[in-house]
Amino acid sequence: MSSHEGKRFVVDTNVLISHLLMPDSTPGKALKFALSMGELLLSDDTLTELAEVINRPKFDKYLSSQDRKKFFEVLAPLCIRVEIIRPVHACRDPNDDKFLEVAINGSADFILSGDSDLLALHPFHDIPILSPSQFLKQGN
Repeated sequence: MSSHEGKRFVVDTNVLISHLLMPDSTPGKALKFALSMGELLLSDDTLTELAEVINRPKFDKYLSSQDRKKFFEVLAPLCIRVEIIRPVHACRDPNDDKFLEVAINGSADFILSGDSDLLALHPFHDIPILSPSQFLKQGN
């Protein structure tokens, strides 16, 4: 087993959406690389946010309902659902606390995010918070 296998990580909604819209973008490549290393952690809250964002009308011209459904079908088996027992209130944008909660409650090895509110907290409780480009540079 290499040192990369078995990593547990959290990915914010924007990285997931970027991957869906542009699989060869930096966030898309970072997500693929992360998935090759381990398992994506999510919670009911992060999954709900992803479903809400992905179904916004502004994405209708880029994604069919079948594309969206297939994305969830492919993503679901790659994920571990984390129960949030320990709430977190640390981010300047309270909407981003849910990603920190998943990381803490799921014992994540890192958080992958393009969100400046999350990146400003790097590292959070010894959990690195990396942008997709930082993550890809670190992995090479």
